[in-house]
Amino acid sequence: MTNARTILAKLRHQEPLDAVELGWAAAALASGEMSAAQAGAFAMGICRNGLDDAGRVALTLAMRDSGQVLQWDLDGPVLDKHSTGGVGDCVSLILAPALAACGAFVPMISGRGLGHTGGTLDKLEAIPGVTTQVEEARLHDIVRQVGCAIVGATGNIAPADKRLYAVRDVTSTVDSLDLITASILSKKLAASLDGLVLDVKVGSGAFMKDLPEAQALASALTATANAAGCRTTAVISDMNQPLVPSLGNALEVAEVMRVLRGDAQGPIIDVAAALGGVLLANGGLAQDVQAGADSIVNAVRSGAAAEVFGKMLAALGGPVSFVENWQRFLPEATVIRAVKAPGAGYVTAIDGEALGLAVVDLGGGRKIESDEVNPAVGLSEVVRLGTKVSNGQTLAVVHASRSDLADQAALAVQAAMTLSDTSAQVPDLILERVG
Repeated sequence: MTNARTILAKLRHQEPLDAVELGWAAAALASGEMSAAQAGAFAMGICRNGLDDAGRVALTLAMRDSGQVLQWDLDGPVLDKHSTGGVGDCVSLILAPALAACGAFVPMISGRGLGHTGGTLDKLEAIPGVTTQVEEARLHDIVRQVGCAIVGATGNIAPADKRLYAVRDVTSTVDSLDLITASILSKKLAASLDGLVLDVKVGSGAFMKDLPEAQALASALTATANAAGCRTTAVISDMNQPLVPSLGNALEVAEVMRVLRGDAQGPIIDVAAALGGVLLANGGLAQDVQAGADSIVNAVRSGAAAEVFGKMLAALGGPVSFVENWQRFLPEATVIRAVKAPGAGYVTAIDGEALGLAVVDLGGGRKIESDEVNPAVGLSEVVRLGTKVSNGQTLAVVHASRSDLADQAALAVQAAMTLSDTSAQVPDLILERVG
């Protein structure tokens, strides 16, 4: 008979769990039949023993099936993207509408910021009126009519993951490759996608600090998702510096609008093109990855992506004229202060995690899940790697609610920047594709 005790006993004796046992565990997590103590022991057992490839797929599918699985009846492929987290990473706000402008349908179920990385939902909700929590029927309507919707997961999507994620945070099992894979993919597979691309970040501003770690995660994610029936490719991209020169919710939305309106370019377009090119090719909307990447760039530069973005915002309750008059709507901080370089030299390293935590300390992120976020605060005009700066030159601009918080952030920015007498090689932005 399968129950929590028999499953935990097998884990304690380092015996593999079969699909039936993993399916029972996911259902019991969702229903509450598995107690908090048993859930913690289950997470620790998986973390200590690991799962084989079949077990990882079985756990992922069981967690997907612990709740509602969306169904679609659309005249194009349903595509999505997931990022493992970085700083100054607002790619989703550009990629989702660009994909929709190219004929895809994008039900992008996203998350909020926790730790040093920002959350896509928090960025969107910096726009007055926007609400990202919508019922399933409304999600279907927006995706069908607009082409994309960036929203939060309802309680009915992969409830086993929600329960297990909370347990992992307090049992020091967050870094389990098996549990990370099942957590990410159970929610994405619940959207019944035709194609998925994973932006696996590596570097100082990412959770994965070195390439072998990122490669292991990319391989686990792609192998599991493809075995589960969703065509999936991972792109490993560099996160040793912010993608856009701003960190913070409203400030990153401003960067997105400059790109969508054609007033700015930069590495964020290159990442969006790399990810979107894979999706359009895999989804049958482009002949190959390069043609797909070109289509994404064209959608941005032609204004088509901006038009879709505006329609999505209006459908989510935002201002109907946001794209045309975005500067009027975004909140602004009361204290704005330049951070000066303490010496001269080349910027040879940027501690992206430290910058992200500086934004959290300003109130732009969460230390615990219940924290309120101030959408106006953050950093802007952050220098790029390889920049030659003189003594007193601006390294970044702090946007704060109080002078003492601005002073604290300025010190953090200075400490996060390494200045050297000789320049260093800037890492490639796109490192490799997996799957």
